Amino acid sequence: MGESTKFQVRVEGSIKSIDARVWDSCAKGFLALPESKCEAPESNSQALESKLEDAFSDPSNPFISHSFLAALEASKSVGGRSGWLPQHLVVEDQSGEIYAVAPCYLKAHSQGEYVFDHGWADAYERAGGSYYPKLQVAAPFTPVTGRRLLVKSGPHAEAARNVLVAGMVELCKMRKASSVHVTFTKESEWKFLTQAGMLARTDRQFHWHNQGYKTFDDFLAALSSNKRKTIRRERRQALESGIEISRLTGSDLTEPVWDAFFEFYMDTGSRKWGQPYLTRTFFSLVSETMAESILLVMAKRNENYIAGALNFLGANTIYGRNWGAIEHHPFLHFEVCYYQAIEYAIERGLQSVEAGAQGEHKLLRGYVPVPTYSAHYIANPSLRRAVGDYLEQEREYVEAEREHLAEAAPYKRTAP
Repeated sequence: MGESTKFQVRVEGSIKSIDARVWDSCAKGFLALPESKCEAPESNSQALESKLEDAFSDPSNPFISHSFLAALEASKSVGGRSGWLPQHLVVEDQSGEIYAVAPCYLKAHSQGEYVFDHGWADAYERAGGSYYPKLQVAAPFTPVTGRRLLVKSGPHAEAARNVLVAGMVELCKMRKASSVHVTFTKESEWKFLTQAGMLARTDRQFHWHNQGYKTFDDFLAALSSNKRKTIRRERRQALESGIEISRLTGSDLTEPVWDAFFEFYMDTGSRKWGQPYLTRTFFSLVSETMAESILLVMAKRNENYIAGALNFLGANTIYGRNWGAIEHHPFLHFEVCYYQAIEYAIERGLQSVEAGAQGEHKLLRGYVPVPTYSAHYIANPSLRRAVGDYLEQEREYVEAEREHLAEAAPYKRTAP
């Protein structure tokens, strides 16, 4: 194919309409190569190395996989009356070969996103506008950074990515939506989208990073003495009521186990959100196709499961997703969600643990603040200016807060 390659964009109302192998090949990572040949010139070797590092830093991010997104749709966790209507974007050439895709949803509300725009919606509607519907380019209910512009590597990657973004804006117009929100995107995509005219937003999460630890005690040795003692005390007290911890993955994920976890999920989710997002069927479906990418940490007392934490596994990372409990014991949440994940990562030689959104309490347990990124296209010029002014101030606050929190990390201070 030469420079005359023409791309077109279509919208699919179900991910089942897109071949899983094609979708996943796009999701593996973006690496643009020169049009003339598939090797970068020697002078561009450093730029190429940077792109490779970015493209394949999370090659197995489970939340942009066809299996995960299909389980959401088939279980009716999205679609129907959920307020998440699939509108997946597909970039293809005239022969129908697919070069790029994006997980996109027409939203009737702002629930399940973890990047909060309720204030924008309220202000716009008080001014007489209609904020909903809007478009969300994201992994639903999943505050995990990952690719959102899923572009197949090759000489036409840059062109396909440009067409994909143009398609988002055009779909916004076609659906009479107020806006497009690309949330929890990678920093490189965020820079590209903001350079293309979208509004830049940042936030922060707490992640744990493996510094080559061989054991959990090695990790503790890196902490200040009082924090080290605190964690040991919390782990001990979490199990004092005769609680046993088990880690389940693969064939261990039976339907009775999911029944127990779903009870925890519904109990905690109902109090936390009012209405949990995921249906019981979702857990069965995702277990059928992704069991080896799931780590379920379960707590048992008197032969009965009482609490659990759902994690997904990437190539280098554990992603903590959902927690629930029907009995409450001191520090059990920290043990099941945070310490077990750290211990598992050390044992498997994984590089990081991402423990979800919010939660400054994670800081004292070895998780450090890292930035997250989103980009926003606002169709109405007045709302766009107002939101842009707000985000400029918010970014300064978020960065100052992140730096302050980083200073409070529990690790030993090294001499300058």
